[in-house]
Amino acid sequence: MENTKEIDCKEIFRKAYENRYTWNKDFNGYKGKCGLLINNNFHEGKFQISKDFKPNIKNIDEEKIVKIIASQLFEVCIHRVKREFKSVHSENCFKLLKNSESGIDMIVSGKNEGDKYRVKDNCIGMVFRKIHGVIVEIFVKEFFDTGDGYLSKKYNSQQLDPISLLPKSQKFEYEDNFKKISSNEIWVLESRTIKSFNKKNEEIINKFIFSDLSEI
Repeated sequence: MENTKEIDCKEIFRKAYENRYTWNKDFNGYKGKCGLLINNNFHEGKFQISKDFKPNIKNIDEEKIVKIIASQLFEVCIHRVKREFKSVHSENCFKLLKNSESGIDMIVSGKNEGDKYRVKDNCIGMVFRKIHGVIVEIFVKEFFDTGDGYLSKKYNSQQLDPISLLPKSQKFEYEDNFKKISSNEIWVLESRTIKSFNKKNEEIINKFIFSDLSEI
């Protein structure tokens, strides 16, 4: 076990943060077909992600389905945008909570007071963040190495009450698959499966499929 004084949590987190896969500055957007399998019904249309990372869904009439697909693509885009570590975390300090086989657990003070992270093997494997008045807790089970940074492949996510820390949502299990496209060799989402359980303890599965992918 390392001496806690020898562990520079901010530097460890910075390296893992910068090891995430993001799109280059010359990203122009991409397009393709999109599909959602929900409640044994398959909805298919077309989509386009603009160079400013905004998704546009076409050829699907149901507004609810459009919003569901668009929200997933938007969530993907947020995590592909390259933001410098200094601009995001310059006002944060990182303090060691625990160093174990699971990784290095740390807590944030400063701008994002109370946020927590776990880093192992230069990857961020746990996120505990306050977002829009709720705590979002994420645990990553498996990563995908693009050769130019890592992507989360299998993970779960849940919302918690910020005071009691009791669940405010069911737990969602994600499995993502990625594909490399275009001359710029950007990695994009090819499929995403989200599993959860309703109040009757029945498993709910939503599967998103993206095909015929190409750069704009």
